[in-house]
Amino acid sequence: MATPNLQNGLIVANYGRHFLVESALGERRICHSRGKKSQGVVGDRVWWQASQDEGTIEKIEPRRNLFYRQDEVRTKSFAANLDQVLILIAAEPEFSSSQLSRALIAAEEQHITPIIALNKSDLSAPFARAWAWLAPYRQMGYDVLPLAMVHKTETDRDALLQRLSGKTTLVLGPSGAGKSTLINSLIPGALAQTGELSQALNSGKHTTTSTTWYWLDGDKTTALLDSPGFQEFGLNHIDPAQLAAYMPDLKPHVAHCKFYNCSHLHEPGCGVMAAVESASSPGEISANRYKIYSELYAELKQIRRY
Repeated sequence: MATPNLQNGLIVANYGRHFLVESALGERRICHSRGKKSQGVVGDRVWWQASQDEGTIEKIEPRRNLFYRQDEVRTKSFAANLDQVLILIAAEPEFSSSQLSRALIAAEEQHITPIIALNKSDLSAPFARAWAWLAPYRQMGYDVLPLAMVHKTETDRDALLQRLSGKTTLVLGPSGAGKSTLINSLIPGALAQTGELSQALNSGKHTTTSTTWYWLDGDKTTALLDSPGFQEFGLNHIDPAQLAAYMPDLKPHVAHCKFYNCSHLHEPGCGVMAAVESASSPGEISANRYKIYSELYAELKQIRRY
């Protein structure tokens, strides 16, 4: 229950110890967390109190999800209360199948719908190779969207906007995939404005090191969130025993395992291993995906030994 002094708001950017909060009327102001620890993330609904020309965040409402990565050093939160994660990769430079799978697993674990967008469809040969490589992901039921952001067409733009409409979508992608081009094409000048605000807050960088929220429409029903780049995507928060449940190609075969606590690596009567061996059949598990599972399982088990 809100007190009379508190206002409801939405965190739309995070600049270190500062938050940019948008009020119900659409006004934005800098707010600080109450206390020393900064708990809020972009996408949080909060109750805040005005203090002169700034404000203080007093309470964060419960989240329906939180998209984040975690390694042995720290936890990095991207955003809360998402409908979708748009994972943008490019035909060139070659993308990491491991990083793609890790982002998909993080989304599955939080019940966030992932979309894979393959950019640079204008590069015919590299794009054909990458598109063929993504065949197992299409077979799993993931929405895989072709794009050419530099030579964009109305067809590309319409297909993208159709998927974004009415949703809150985080854009995730490695350096060189075309994330900035995509955001600027949908919201001209957005990144420049973000850089100006970042400099005004003395962050010393042109781009924010966290997620930034943009509205795509005047009615504020469709939001696009720009995320910071990353080199690694740790999944230390994932229980290795649950890993297969977050991989749609493995999950259906778990029910056929002889043992309830099967690791899907060496046990007799393993439904997952049987599906890998018959991978030429539709709906089975590709060798590359099983390799990703095996390596990630070993990594997560190793973490839990310490």
